[in-house]
Amino acid sequence: MKKILITGATGQIGSELTPVLRQKFGGENVIAAGHKREPDREILGSGPYFALDVRDKQTLQALVADNGVDTVFHLASLLSAVAEEHPQRAWDINMNGLTNILEIAREYRCAVFFPSSIAAFGPLTPPDNTPQDTIQHPNTMYGITKVAGELLSDYYHHRFGVDTRGVRFPGLISHKALPGGGTTDYAVHIFYAALTNKHYDCFLKRDTKLDMMYMPDAIQAAIQIMESDSKQLTHRNGYNITAMSFAPEQLAAEIKKHIPHFTISYTIDPIRQSIAESWPRHIDDSTARDEWQWAPQYNLSATVKDMLDKLSHRIKTNREVV
Repeated sequence: MKKILITGATGQIGSELTPVLRQKFGGENVIAAGHKREPDREILGSGPYFALDVRDKQTLQALVADNGVDTVFHLASLLSAVAEEHPQRAWDINMNGLTNILEIAREYRCAVFFPSSIAAFGPLTPPDNTPQDTIQHPNTMYGITKVAGELLSDYYHHRFGVDTRGVRFPGLISHKALPGGGTTDYAVHIFYAALTNKHYDCFLKRDTKLDMMYMPDAIQAAIQIMESDSKQLTHRNGYNITAMSFAPEQLAAEIKKHIPHFTISYTIDPIRQSIAESWPRHIDDSTARDEWQWAPQYNLSATVKDMLDKLSHRIKTNREVV
């Protein structure tokens, strides 16, 4: 990786991946591109930023060609809950955006990181210790675009030799950027609510268990797989990875260890509950551990402690409330 483009750079993953890559490779060598959200001062001040819609192939191609881009982290997409509200738009952004990236990567010989998701599975998938290779029959538009994205990335590798790589992210927890309409958003919102109101009303049932990961581990996974020896990657696109698996009631109990008066209630959102119930409760990530030595650093207790520490300071400084 010498010259990197990050699409979706102002989103939940991109806003944290961008500064890490700039510190590692130099600010001028990491181009951030976003569409909807306004970039924060750190992204604007540490390197080049472009406003970009990934469906605009001509502008995207010019950006890659003019800057000698050799690696793309393609993060731009609509997430699960928003995609169910706007399925045609989700297909347009998620699939046509990826197709543009892969076509440009084919022409300019770029490596591509494409993040898939546990949404790529579905209600027919074994929910516990979900294997690397198993039934993938999702019943959400977001999940459909992720399965199609995995297959399309594989196709461009085998047919055209594009160096495509990717992981299936679980729910991601971050203290820096708010999530953008995902089913696991509760696992971020709950921390803000605990610190500001001492109460959170959760949109999932108390015992809805899902795989999760703290953002520093997600960032490390994205970088690590792109730096791994290509010869060791037999799957390439869609490696299962996880760090922990818990339900809302378990997360609330861990938070109560730090904020004893915190309480939680449950007002179920039928759409997001239905999505969550179609996803695995815990996936098997042994293939990623074997092929490129994937190993998360944060468990539930370490994640909760760090989230509360970081957000306490942020809320006091910015008076930020969700």
